[in-house]
Amino acid sequence: MLKGKHLLEPTDLSLQELEDIFNLADSIIKNPKAYLDCCKGRLLATLFYEPSTRTRFSFEAAMLRLGGQVIGFSEPNSSSVSKGETISDTIRTIACYADIAVMRHPKEGAPRLASKYSNIPVINAGDGGHQHPTQTLTDLLTIRSLKQNISNHVIGICGDLKFGRTAHSLVKALSRYKSMTFIFISPPELKIPDYIIDEVKGHQLIQTSSLEEVIPQLDILYMTRIQRERFFNEEEYLRLKGYFVLDNKKLSLAKKDMIILHPLPRVDEIAKEVDTDKRAVYFKQARYGMYVRMALILKLLGDDTCVKN
Repeated sequence: MLKGKHLLEPTDLSLQELEDIFNLADSIIKNPKAYLDCCKGRLLATLFYEPSTRTRFSFEAAMLRLGGQVIGFSEPNSSSVSKGETISDTIRTIACYADIAVMRHPKEGAPRLASKYSNIPVINAGDGGHQHPTQTLTDLLTIRSLKQNISNHVIGICGDLKFGRTAHSLVKALSRYKSMTFIFISPPELKIPDYIIDEVKGHQLIQTSSLEEVIPQLDILYMTRIQRERFFNEEEYLRLKGYFVLDNKKLSLAKKDMIILHPLPRVDEIAKEVDTDKRAVYFKQARYGMYVRMALILKLLGDDTCVKN
C-alpha cells in the first residue's frame, strides 16, 4: 500500500510498487473518463520555490483531470517564504488545508526536511541537482510503453551529468533493472558524480565525451540541457552550452528504432529539425508525465480503486 507515503527519490518505491503505478497509468491512458471523479473533494498543494512549466502544469493537470483542486505558489516571493517562513512551518500550515503536497526547491534535501514535519504525502518535484523522482517515473513509463519493457537496453545519457537531477534519478532507478548498459556522454567538466556511478555496479558502464562515437549502439538516447542556473561562472556556462547538439547528421548514425528522450526544457541541444523524426518522443514523453502523476496521486491518496463503470 502506497497510501500516505512520501516520494522523495525513486528508490522510495519498490519495483513492484513502480509496476503497480505504471499499470494504473496504462488504465488511465486507455480510459481517462473512468477516473474523472476519483479525487473529488481533494486538494493538491504545489510549493514551487523554483521555476517550472512541465512538472507544475502536469501535476496541476493531473489533479484537475482526477476531479480534485489545486492551491499553491509558483515562486516563493508570492508566499510567506518572502517574510522568512521556514520550510517546516510552511508544510505544517499547508497540511492543514491540503491532502497532498508537491515541492520543488533549489536546495538539496528540502523536500525530505518538509516530509519530516508533514502528516500528508510530500512529493519531491526536484531538489537542486539531487533528485527528480516523478520525472523518473515519466521516463520509465515512456520507455516501458515504447520499448515494451524497461530491462535489457543500452541507454546513452548525454549533457550535464554533474548537476542533472533528472539524469541522477534515472540512473538510480534503471540500475535496479536487469542487463542495462549505461553510456554517460558529457564534457569532462560535467561528468556524472562518483556516488551515482556507485549505483550502477553490476551493469556495463562507459564514459565518453563523443556522442557520434556511441550513438550507433544506443536503444535509448536521453538528452539533457546544460543548466545555466547551476553555474556560478557565466563564462564557463557559455563555453559548455553548445558542447552537444543532436541534429539529423548525428541521428543518421543511430538505430532506426532508437528513441530520443528529453526531460525538457531544451535550449539548443536538440536541433528543431529532429522534431519530425519518429524517434523523437520527448513531447509524447511529456504527456506520459501527466498520466503517471495521475496514477501516483491516486496511489498516495489511496483513491486508486475509485473507477467509474
